[in-house]
Amino acid sequence: MTTGVALSATDTVNQIDATVQLAREAAAAGLTSAWFGQTFGPDSPQLAAIVGREVPGLHVGTSAIPVFGRHPLLVSSQALTAQAATHGRYHLGLALGTKLLTETGFGIPYERPIARLREFLTALRQLTETGSADFHGELLTATTPIPARVPGAEDGVPLLVAAMGPQALRVSGELADGILPYLAGPRALGEHIVPALTAAAEAAGRPAPRVVALVYGVVTDDADAVREEAAGQLAFYEQFPSYARAIELSGARRAVDVAVIGTEREVAAEVQRYRDAGATEVVFSGTEIAGDDDRRRTWALLGELATTKG
Repeated sequence: MTTGVALSATDTVNQIDATVQLAREAAAAGLTSAWFGQTFGPDSPQLAAIVGREVPGLHVGTSAIPVFGRHPLLVSSQALTAQAATHGRYHLGLALGTKLLTETGFGIPYERPIARLREFLTALRQLTETGSADFHGELLTATTPIPARVPGAEDGVPLLVAAMGPQALRVSGELADGILPYLAGPRALGEHIVPALTAAAEAAGRPAPRVVALVYGVVTDDADAVREEAAGQLAFYEQFPSYARAIELSGARRAVDVAVIGTEREVAAEVQRYRDAGATEVVFSGTEIAGDDDRRRTWALLGELATTKG
């Protein structure tokens, strides 16, 4: 059982230097993994590779690269390089992305996302496991006229998907090593997400998948004020159907309702609920929302929980 943290260091002179420093603090607090988002800023696999080299022993992951606007050959190159740089401590997360960011940012249509995810994963697994590919799908082609292997990354890369809907869970169970659900509370995990994922993996004859639950939360004595601030930050996600469905299945009305905000005892109890619901790993995001003191309190608690069994 592991606990980790999503790192964000945007308000700084040098984002890379600041992120490395945060990662050192996370490792010192006993956290076992650090995860990095992918938007239009820093390249997440490259950032993970740097952090993994600078902070030995800390697992690093991308959460998550959208499959639109990317190609399996390029993503494989990034991931295998990060895996070699970290000596096997890199974890690659993929996502369907959103229509808004795909069409606005890349100027390409957001069409057939599940079919694209299936083809992307199929080609990517060939590349990460063998260093070559000969894949010809409806939406993607990935072939390797010259080798694509990266010495030092022969064991491949764990492939995770930010999946929560039935179709994405089915594809992930069949082709990925696990999932990265966000804003899905224990009820949604235990009653809907984990059973669907597990059934798909079993039907495909694959091992039990990882469930890396991404949880927005922080330890604080000023829960009401922090919750109000978090409500504004998280409202963005409520416009997207996959998040809205996960929130509803969690028994909540708004995204902030599934945030974990409170004292050490309250937060620890919620982490246990995620474990009981089937999360193999719990990763907190948004821990910086209430300032450095509460962030450090949160990391200290999560570090302690990393050594306890659920």
